[in-house]
Amino acid sequence: MNFKELNLSETLLEAISYMGFEEATPIQEQAIPAILDKKDLIACAQTGTGKTAAFILPVLNTLLLENDQPKTKVLVIVPTRELALQIDQQIQGFSYFTNAQSIAIYGGGTGSEWEQQKRALTRGSEIVVATPGKLISHLNMGYVKFEDLKYLILDEADRMLDMGFYDDIQKIISYLPKNRQTLMFSATMPPRIKTLAAKALKNPVEITIGLSKPAEGVLQEAFLTYEAQKTALIKKLIAKKPDVKSILIFSSTKKKVNDIVRGLRGNGYKVEGISSDLEQSRREEVLRAFRSKQTRVLVATDVLSRGIDIKDIDIVINYDVPGDAEDYVHRVGRTARATSTGLAITLINQDDMYKFSRIEALIGKEVDKLPLPKEIGEGPEWKPNQRGAGRNFGNKKRYPRKERNNRDGNNRGKSKNSYQGKRRDKR
Repeated sequence: MNFKELNLSETLLEAISYMGFEEATPIQEQAIPAILDKKDLIACAQTGTGKTAAFILPVLNTLLLENDQPKTKVLVIVPTRELALQIDQQIQGFSYFTNAQSIAIYGGGTGSEWEQQKRALTRGSEIVVATPGKLISHLNMGYVKFEDLKYLILDEADRMLDMGFYDDIQKIISYLPKNRQTLMFSATMPPRIKTLAAKALKNPVEITIGLSKPAEGVLQEAFLTYEAQKTALIKKLIAKKPDVKSILIFSSTKKKVNDIVRGLRGNGYKVEGISSDLEQSRREEVLRAFRSKQTRVLVATDVLSRGIDIKDIDIVINYDVPGDAEDYVHRVGRTARATSTGLAITLINQDDMYKFSRIEALIGKEVDKLPLPKEIGEGPEWKPNQRGAGRNFGNKKRYPRKERNNRDGNNRGKSKNSYQGKRRDKR
């Protein structure tokens, strides 16, 4: 469908054309008319389907028609500061020919940035894009003005719940006018999302687009490797593709990010790592270098698996199999954005075979397991039928049952929730 068929203003159509968009994606085709019709909406769409424009365009269209004094009318809640910055940048692009103003509110900034955020929340910026924690910090100060708010948009809602933001979202909603239009976008639809939707939305239109399937343009491959073979294998794969300019490698932990970066440096191309350990200014610097192709290889934790719009990524490599099958979809979704093509490679050790078999069940496809290059050596056999397949392989030290019990003794009596923070720190 052409954007002209969606009843958007000529000003927005000019901006869309200027940004190089022509045809609407399926989520845009279905969501934009519903939003323009003042309906609450819950949309389930995978990464890379164009859902950001699906809510930005109709909201900007409404703001254009009103054209009154600057007041905060749109609140977009997102899980990470990277996503807040990305959406703010897209808003600036689509609103280039309008007077609409937006601001991204997130943690990790300076005192001057706090003052800038405070001014926007008190004097009025039409669109506010915020992370839950930072917005609550401002709300607690008592000066935030949301009485004119018309739209609440929850983007990457499932990720926000995964990160423990359910109560924060409920608190934010308590500050908002009840007479508003609420839009919820999520890549997956677990039960807690439905619970949140029941509380926040009124008779919503429901849209589901390509749930839990990698984009059609993603060529998926896998290698069965021992842990010690992984870095050497990646070096070999990169060496065979000298023309590839953009490679994104996902690691399960921040410590591994540093180890992988050290292992890949000194091979004639620039390698950088990014995780929550970096200061915000440094993270933005690293991302700019990767976007501009100054950095060829970027190693990251899952902080980048959702919500970061980096175009033209040629290859995504999963150094570790994601712990959550849904996260695989988001990781490989960094390549083959929209209608482009890309390659996703996953390295599978013995302990990750069961997890990867669950991923294959989720996506409804068996991923090709390619043989290792001869110089890397032989890898493990494919044995996915039981949890922890192959745990006796490799260099893991095995302890007698009595000794294992003693080693675990310090963890007894602790609740599962006491480890939530540690797990989040790995992101």
